[in-house]
Amino acid sequence: MQPNLQHSSKPAVKSNRGFQVWWQMTRPHTLTAAFVPVLLGTALALRNGKIHFGLFFAMLIASLLIQAATNMFNEYFDFKRGLDTEHSVGIGGTIVRDGIKPKTVLNLAFGFYGIALLLGVYICMYSSWWLAVIGLICMAVGYFYTGGPFPIAYTPLGEIFSGFFMGMLIILISFFIQTGTVDSTSILVSVPSMILVGMIMLSNNIRDLDGDKENGRKTVAILLGKKRAIHLLAGMFTFSYLWVLVLIISGVAPVWTAIVILSAPKAIKATKGFIEHTLPIQMAPAMKATAQTNTIFGFLLAIGIFIGHFV
Repeated sequence: MQPNLQHSSKPAVKSNRGFQVWWQMTRPHTLTAAFVPVLLGTALALRNGKIHFGLFFAMLIASLLIQAATNMFNEYFDFKRGLDTEHSVGIGGTIVRDGIKPKTVLNLAFGFYGIALLLGVYICMYSSWWLAVIGLICMAVGYFYTGGPFPIAYTPLGEIFSGFFMGMLIILISFFIQTGTVDSTSILVSVPSMILVGMIMLSNNIRDLDGDKENGRKTVAILLGKKRAIHLLAGMFTFSYLWVLVLIISGVAPVWTAIVILSAPKAIKATKGFIEHTLPIQMAPAMKATAQTNTIFGFLLAIGIFIGHFV
């Protein structure tokens, strides 16, 4: 969201309440951050035997629901704090632009959490009930990411939390429910996913840097400044590709995973977009390219692992 200090207590705009409005409220460009780690963890698990497709789909749907709910909490709390207006940059702000009632958004988010809980019970029945504890922690982080008196997203820890919980941890849980264990390979392969999911958050904070600063946030982008934040983004992109190269050389990952390099043009586009533009609306394509880098990189990494298993 592009923050703004002023808002009214009621939605300012009444517009189309069709499916597209509800779909955009889930922020679909972020849902791949939940889909790709599940696919990657399952690809890694294939080395240990057959895949339980029921657990795969349950984990996939639960992860997507939690991510969508987290986005809706963000929608709700940004409105409550007066950070959204009908002129806000991005696809958020549906409460003020499309006339959706704040309570409806909140209830829908909790509804998604409820379905995810039911899927979690199914997953635990076939794996371990300890996952229930981990799942509840993940859901709590999703809520407090933008909710509560001290939202995680407004601190320098936003990138770390999003990267760990939506990147690495989903991969490890997806691997565990198929194999009953977590090994060093699954941890090592999940590192670039953790980094790139965190970079989605960083790209959002670079775009919203000026507005976030006015509203007293202390994000990494604000602490570093735009120029150094962009350097960090580019450095993390580079590190992710080099990490896969090291995994290949050390024999941890099959040589086929080198196809992740095909996602590099998106990373370059994202970096250049932030360097060349200053207005939030101008930087929106760069933020989108960052999310696309994560999606394509993770998908290609999973494909490389699948090919390495069958070839």
